Amino acid sequence: MAWVRSSRAIMKMKLLDILCCPACRGDLELTATEVEAETIQEGRLVCGSCSNEYPIKGGIPRFVPAENYADNFGFQWNRFSTTQLDSCTGTTITRDRFLETTGWSPEMLEGKLVLDVGCGAGRFAEVALDCGAELVAIDYSSAVDACRKNLGHNPRLNVVQASIYELPFRQEAFDCVYCIGVLQHTPDVKSSLMCLPQYVKPGGEMAIDLYWKNRTRYMSPLSWIRPITKGISKERLFPICELMVKALFPLSLMIGRIPRIGRWARNIVPVYNHEGIFPLNPEQLKEWSLLNTFDRLSATYEYPQTMETLERWMLETKLDRIHVSVRPPLVARGRKPSKADGSLTGGA
Repeated sequence: MAWVRSSRAIMKMKLLDILCCPACRGDLELTATEVEAETIQEGRLVCGSCSNEYPIKGGIPRFVPAENYADNFGFQWNRFSTTQLDSCTGTTITRDRFLETTGWSPEMLEGKLVLDVGCGAGRFAEVALDCGAELVAIDYSSAVDACRKNLGHNPRLNVVQASIYELPFRQEAFDCVYCIGVLQHTPDVKSSLMCLPQYVKPGGEMAIDLYWKNRTRYMSPLSWIRPITKGISKERLFPICELMVKALFPLSLMIGRIPRIGRWARNIVPVYNHEGIFPLNPEQLKEWSLLNTFDRLSATYEYPQTMETLERWMLETKLDRIHVSVRPPLVARGRKPSKADGSLTGGA
């Protein structure tokens, strides 16, 4: 069965081939209330083994509670739904990061079945789709709705709301799996990472990145403020961040333009400033500052890691051709050995 072309953001019937119950891994049976041309807008999935039911709402299968620890990201990515999309910024910021992090080429991704873990509003999903991938994008939060709104016109996209700890997919279903900008915000970073390799086909590849744990990170005033702000509701915190950026972003710009020391000295101001880093116009710089300041201060979890720790974890995945480096952030990728390799031993 081919992936069905549609102009609507709806679940394709083909997705059922790789879906399974996240609780018991049993087969899922579809009860659809709105089906059109092999696509599903509303309905439910019922496990034939444990009888768990999962709704399909707005064309998205939902395998998690509506409210969860990632609520702030749902709020964030629906509020900033197009801020970091290359198609909206007119830049290649996201494309460059995606290709550098994964080490994959557009030619390699053409026609491959790819899993985007933690898609947000679809920032990296847009790049993978542009490279010709058949993409399944998942997120734990309501950011899936922003992703669907932004990219649902693409016939090669499916969006699923699910937890990284209980992904509703058959093992070894995907040619490539990536997780960019997500793992540090999960309750247990190592467990989150270890959940991913099982979904990669033999001979397939996995790529991730996460925050780098270094001294510079903890010198930022945002690190000192975060223990207080992470407990504030997103509805109350966002206006506070707006006031911070309105008052402090111009100061950060001024300090940042001081010859020699500016790029370093501006870090004493507790808002993000990407001037000179990304080719953004003044309005975009301010919006990215607000987005990333809110992101840093609101996340329930934030667990940066050292390079040594990530290297050790990657070896435990039993992937081979492992590569770990610092951009920053930390970047890691590897390949699942194929059966022809005759070994399942990882290596650096």
